[in-house]
Amino acid sequence: MKRVAVLRGGPSEEYAVSMQTGANVLVALQQAGYATKDIIITKKGEWLECGKARQPNHALDAVDIAFVALHGTYGEDGQVQKILERQSIPFTGSRSFSSALAFNKALTKQTLRPHGLNMPQHRRITRDELPDVEDIAVELILDLGPDLFVKPVATGSSFGARYAPHEEALKRALTELLAQYEQVLVEEYIRGKEATVGILSDFRNQSLYTLPVIEIVPPGGSPLFSYEDKYNGKTEEIVPGRFSYHEKSKLSEAAMLVHDVIGCKHYSRSDFIVRNGEVYFLEINTLPGLTNESLYPKAAAAVGLSYNELIRHLVETAHA
Repeated sequence: MKRVAVLRGGPSEEYAVSMQTGANVLVALQQAGYATKDIIITKKGEWLECGKARQPNHALDAVDIAFVALHGTYGEDGQVQKILERQSIPFTGSRSFSSALAFNKALTKQTLRPHGLNMPQHRRITRDELPDVEDIAVELILDLGPDLFVKPVATGSSFGARYAPHEEALKRALTELLAQYEQVLVEEYIRGKEATVGILSDFRNQSLYTLPVIEIVPPGGSPLFSYEDKYNGKTEEIVPGRFSYHEKSKLSEAAMLVHDVIGCKHYSRSDFIVRNGEVYFLEINTLPGLTNESLYPKAAAAVGLSYNELIRHLVETAHA
């Protein structure tokens, strides 16, 4: 019997989401007959096994596979993957390098630029530029347009993302976010339909299988799919999304391309905007959420892959 360690929690803003993802995964593994080990990583970065602090290498003793149920900093940026790679323990999700690359939105866009993907125009702003925020805001509006998004370069679940429809909102967003984060990304706002596409490896005789496109409709026509909207059940998530055959084909091809170019393994989920039949890439998630409200399990269910079957598939196809 394989013993699976579920890593959850972590020192990131997505601690609560990770705890719920991990709890769901543990139940699914136990129902499937796996022996499990629940490893909680605290907000301070301590590894806890049965409530006791352990060194990572000791916590991972006698573990056959690690299921990485972490999100955000430490779990999704390659740090925990490096620990597992050093221990030669098979684990779910992408390797350390591609995880770090995908977690940095600016580097992701830079890597994808030669591959012909449509992307919103954008600019990276660092904390060092904070004293010049008034002038920078004017420049950004001239370069990118008056309707903008500001978001941290390295976070998930829309943490810190702000919609800035005018100059004052942009100055305020830059000032507040640069006080909290080292770097932010400012993007033009593209009005269109939001979509997300999951990729799953080694499924149904395909090395990379594209899950159905999901259309995301935030409540009240909000321009931002916020953290609250992701998990409060108020967002309309349509599977399969209301896109033309041509649009769905473009979305699937783009998700596959991003997964491949970034070097992702196992599974991923990429986010897009569709405007006038054109697909614009936003960002990629190397460890999509697996809570009851998460998009990835809903897409899997649409092709007949239940939550428990999905978790079992991820465990059985994990590799070192």
